[in-house]
Amino acid sequence: MKKNIISILVLFFSISLFSQTNEEIAGVYIRKAEKNFSELQIDEAAKNFGKAIKLLDTINNHNVAWLGARIKYELKEYTEAKKYSKYYFQLAKNKKSQDYTDMLDLYVMIEEELEKIEAQRVKEEKARLAREKEERRIDSLKTEWKNKANALTLKVDAIQNFNNYNISTFKKGAYVGIVDHMGAVLVKADTYKSAKNFDGFIVLMNDVKEPTKVFYYDSKTKNSGLLPSVSDFNTLSTHYGNVMLPRGNGTIVTYPNNSLKAFVYNVNSKQFITIADQKSLFKELRKTDKIEKSNKEGQVRIAKQWYHFGGHIGGEVYALYQSDYKLFGFLCGLDGTVLQTTNYQGIGAFYNGKFHVINEDSSYWINQNGTKVSVPEDEGGSYTGNSKVVKVESGGFRIHQIIDGAEYIILGNERLELLEDFLRKHP
Repeated sequence: MKKNIISILVLFFSISLFSQTNEEIAGVYIRKAEKNFSELQIDEAAKNFGKAIKLLDTINNHNVAWLGARIKYELKEYTEAKKYSKYYFQLAKNKKSQDYTDMLDLYVMIEEELEKIEAQRVKEEKARLAREKEERRIDSLKTEWKNKANALTLKVDAIQNFNNYNISTFKKGAYVGIVDHMGAVLVKADTYKSAKNFDGFIVLMNDVKEPTKVFYYDSKTKNSGLLPSVSDFNTLSTHYGNVMLPRGNGTIVTYPNNSLKAFVYNVNSKQFITIADQKSLFKELRKTDKIEKSNKEGQVRIAKQWYHFGGHIGGEVYALYQSDYKLFGFLCGLDGTVLQTTNYQGIGAFYNGKFHVINEDSSYWINQNGTKVSVPEDEGGSYTGNSKVVKVESGGFRIHQIIDGAEYIILGNERLELLEDFLRKHP
């Protein structure tokens, strides 16, 4: 028991000695801090003062509180300075001393600085809230604009150049359609998979190689419709075969399967182009040695070979078929030239002295005796309007126009300013 009491006393004195030592060491740092402060070495004063405070459990000396308030004020750490000044007022006994009066002055200056800081904080907070509000407003406007712009976006994969009648074709998935330069869809892309256009005429087909439905559109007159059924033309035919380029006179030529005649149709007159008196024609061709013979079955003999007479393509050029429905070639009535190659896909309608030819993998133009000639001027021309097709990164296309000096997205009668102008319009 006696040993325990002795141990407790030793521990007590050790703790007291250690505590006293901390206060003494803290006093050393306080003196260093006072000296630093008097020499205006504020940073060093702050370091030494901080070391002293770590060693003290509490501040119980008004001089230490005074020093802390002064150092923190000089460092512009006004909240800490206010804390030490309050310690000073709690510990100072002589309220009439000069130090007390000086601390009162300092306390007022600290409060004034804190008020400035708070005022600045409030100002900055208001500015931050205003910025956030403006950002939310702009984000809302951007969302509104985006939704409107999306509503004016053509959800298509490609748009070809407009012709001088403000008409073009577009592609959506596997299908093609027709659109004008205001974005109005004239023919939806849900039936036809291939398109050909020339001289302002557009032809749409529901299949690239074996179309059973062919639609035509005249960009100039806006006349449109379907070609007559191929089975009405020839009961054995199931598709139109090769469909040639349309021409400015409205004539479209196709080469149906299981047929010994070419399909030649004028969309303006809504009539097939046929030979009114084939017997007289054959007689004239024999007389001028363009053919050797003809018969009642509608065959003609050329170079000792019989061919089925396949009708008048135009420009005194006539189609020649073999008995197995294969296209053999063409007879030029002008001089008797026979255009024969291994794989004719066809000759298109005659217009302005020229035919378009597709033979094997080549495409070219010829005159009435089969001589190759230059490409004719496309009467569809080049677009001269105000619309500009713009690809959208998220998909689709938009049509832009300059209206009264400003650029707009348009679709039919709807229009929308570009984003920058839209935001300026809604301040």
